[in-house]
Amino acid sequence: MVTETDNQQVKLKKNVKDFYILSKELDSIGICPIKNVLAPSLDKWSLLCLYNLAYNDVLRFNELKKYCKGISSRMLSVTLKRLEESRLVSRKIYPEVPPKVEYRLTEFGYGFCEKILDLNQWVAKEWIKNSK
Repeated sequence: MVTETDNQQVKLKKNVKDFYILSKELDSIGICPIKNVLAPSLDKWSLLCLYNLAYNDVLRFNELKKYCKGISSRMLSVTLKRLEESRLVSRKIYPEVPPKVEYRLTEFGYGFCEKILDLNQWVAKEWIKNSK
């Protein structure tokens, strides 16, 4: 008799295999989804930046810093640079004095936020459920 857990394990193994096949294809063009997107974007500050940009659409540096309570200017700068390199965030510079810079999610960034938010919500619900 095949249980639901058995079916989930079979499906998971198939998905892992498919991921490795896709990863080999991406590796051949010099892209690693874990190294280039997931690793630089799943830390606390990156998620806060992504979620705030998803909610507010466009933010300037100091506005984003205000929403990410406790982040230093240097850490925010490093985080935004990593997110920009991962193609999750875009930066627009206006030729003004003083310089005006705006940050927003890319189309890829919005899709990424949706998926990661689903994962965050699942983790939170499971954590609450298992702590009772």
